[in-house]
Amino acid sequence: MNTDSYNDGAVVHTPVFIDGHSVEIPILKILKQDGTLYEGAELPEIDQKLATKVYKTLVFHRVMDERMVASQRQGRLSFYMAALGEEAASVGGAAGLKDQDMIMTQYREQGALMFRGFSLEDFMNQMFSNAKDLGKGRQMPIHYGSKELNYMTVSSPLGTQIPQATGYAYGQKLQGLDAVTICYFGEGAASEGDFHAGLNMAAVQEAPVIFFCRNNGYAISTPSDEQFKGNGIASRGVGYGIKSLRIDGNDILAVIKATQIARAYALKENAPVLIEAMSYRLGAHSTSDDPSGYRTREEEERWQANDPILRMKNWMLAQKWWDEAQDSALYTRYREEVLAAVKVSEKIEKPHLDTLITDVYDVTPVHLQAQMDELKEHINKYPDAYPFTAGKF
Repeated sequence: MNTDSYNDGAVVHTPVFIDGHSVEIPILKILKQDGTLYEGAELPEIDQKLATKVYKTLVFHRVMDERMVASQRQGRLSFYMAALGEEAASVGGAAGLKDQDMIMTQYREQGALMFRGFSLEDFMNQMFSNAKDLGKGRQMPIHYGSKELNYMTVSSPLGTQIPQATGYAYGQKLQGLDAVTICYFGEGAASEGDFHAGLNMAAVQEAPVIFFCRNNGYAISTPSDEQFKGNGIASRGVGYGIKSLRIDGNDILAVIKATQIARAYALKENAPVLIEAMSYRLGAHSTSDDPSGYRTREEEERWQANDPILRMKNWMLAQKWWDEAQDSALYTRYREEVLAAVKVSEKIEKPHLDTLITDVYDVTPVHLQAQMDELKEHINKYPDAYPFTAGKF
């Protein structure tokens, strides 16, 4: 057994407990809510062009979330998950990466895909599962994916992307690529076994992966203090021998800075990094959730004062890179564009039935083709029950 890597510390001759909160973890803060910087704060690599792109992405994220939640309430969409109050985590993370880096997400990081350039039409087509959906209508709404933009398709099971990200990053290292993988997840997913397997594998195999935890306070209805008793999620990285950072997740500059330095370290050292972004989920877990049943309005109002979009806007105004007229016009334009896109996408026909059994086998197996033939026969026998497909086969 090789114990060379262990730091035994001081030698004692009577038992001494290590307290569960003995690791003190500082939190990175750069930008104050009023748009000024903390004294001595070190800015990320950012100029007016990048800052403007980041801010526009944040606004687009907020507007699309608002509109799609409304569409679900109107019965036009089956399901949606907004990121109200924590948009900076996904957008800032993507802004700190390079285009060749792989992004793997949980289900509340559409902001990263927006920053990469996923079109409004592609978002709408996916959510309405129509014939133009890149996923051919096979996924729930908000389960996006784009091979072109290096954004792995979202899957519903919690935490599965964590070990997958480790494996993908290990492959990037073996190929000698100038690329890392970032893996987003919530603090609730850190209670899954996949979290521990993924982090340990990344540390042992020295994979260039950035584990990005959005600690937004709740795993659906379960608050953090009922999920775990340790010092958050960053302390777990220390236990696995992983460089770890804790940041203010509503501070866009801190998010970008942390991601930039994490990427540089992961590439140079071929090693993982864990970032814990402290934020708050202002909205419901999903459109199927009612947060009023497990938290108070007063609690939510306290966090509303930490709006990450307003914080960046104040900084942009102070830099004279933005003004109120531009801001008002941007919100108006995005609201109009999203509403128009909804009206178009919801009317596009659904994917052809044949796509149910494509993309898995080079040649469709006989048993699947037989099932498809039976399905078409059933649909044509009862056309009134299948108005969208009857008569097409």
